[in-house]
Amino acid sequence: MSKIKMINPLVEMDGDEMTRVIWGIIKEELLEPFIELKTEYYDLGLKHRNETDDRVTVDAAKAIKKYGVGVKCATITPNKDRVKEYNLKEMWKSPNGTIRAILDGTVFRSPIIIESIKPYIRTWQQPITIARHAYGDIYKDVEMKITGFGKVKLVFEDNNGEVSEELIHDFHEKGIVMAMHNKKDSIERFARSCFNYAIDTKQDLWFSAKDTISKKYDHTFKDIFAEIYEKEYKERFNSLGIEYFYTLIDDAVARVIKSKGGFIWALKNYDGDIMSDMIATAFGSLAMMTSVLVSPEGYYEYEAAHGTVQRHYYNYLKGISTSTNSIATIFAWSGALRKRGEMDGLGQLVTFAHNLEKASIDTINDGVMTKDLALLTELKDVKVTDTEGFIKAIRERLEKLL
Repeated sequence: MSKIKMINPLVEMDGDEMTRVIWGIIKEELLEPFIELKTEYYDLGLKHRNETDDRVTVDAAKAIKKYGVGVKCATITPNKDRVKEYNLKEMWKSPNGTIRAILDGTVFRSPIIIESIKPYIRTWQQPITIARHAYGDIYKDVEMKITGFGKVKLVFEDNNGEVSEELIHDFHEKGIVMAMHNKKDSIERFARSCFNYAIDTKQDLWFSAKDTISKKYDHTFKDIFAEIYEKEYKERFNSLGIEYFYTLIDDAVARVIKSKGGFIWALKNYDGDIMSDMIATAFGSLAMMTSVLVSPEGYYEYEAAHGTVQRHYYNYLKGISTSTNSIATIFAWSGALRKRGEMDGLGQLVTFAHNLEKASIDTINDGVMTKDLALLTELKDVKVTDTEGFIKAIRERLEKLL
């Protein structure tokens, strides 16, 4: 068959460790044989980020603004051990945090439902989509170690020189302190993105925070959501028969566990990071979740929701066979290609993305899967494959569909 010719490029952001290995295999086996792949490539591997003083991450985010669609491999956010391992100039910030701050959108994460793999929570019958605010909080924080006695204050000086301050703590021993921030317009954009997504998908929207404890920070989120809902979205929600619901985050967790699923759960940045992993794992696997960053301007960044699979990578380097689940990375590519096709009016590309996802799911339902899924499936006759073998099995089914 002739290859699909792309019209416009998408931004390709390579990553680290085992997911970087998988990235190359996916392109070689599942994409390049069928598509004349047109991408603007950025190497976001930790070594190259270090070489460019992390400028490459900023450049990649700007490229997404230029072309509208990006696809990102999982990357390392270094800690002290990684700084030493990679001989880094400094402990570079999360590339995801940098990109999200520049695009200022909302991250929507949904589990990939497989018929042969049942959720750990037996009441869950439909996907639960996490809508994660993609700006601020701990990902843009400022931290300090307190080494002696003294007062730590939160100080605001306006442009006229007027100063207001709050005492954080009067230290009489060593300690630590952290400052976080957010922006009203970013919270408003987050709220509208969530309401619009709920309308588009005709699902209920939940939002939860801890306003009883955080009476200014979290309460501001709650108030903005409520105000925008009442003024702009309430009538449309009512006409569609869907609901907007706010509750405290601890109450929301209890409600989620008892629910049937089928709704969007909006959360602040850190809360969304944690709960998306919980939802993914409870539905089956961290490697079985889609993730897309959507900005109000119409920029889309698709990524694998999990990490770089460090342990498997070290085994790979030793020549030990690995059985690494590549589904989330495949669906990052399929999501980006679908969106590129939709934006360019290229139906062939949209259809290919659909077939790629169907071939992936069919492979698992046929009993061919990686080790992590084999431990979860209810199928009796299962063939456990290695990392590359799983992707090649998907290619066999993809070729039949095409």
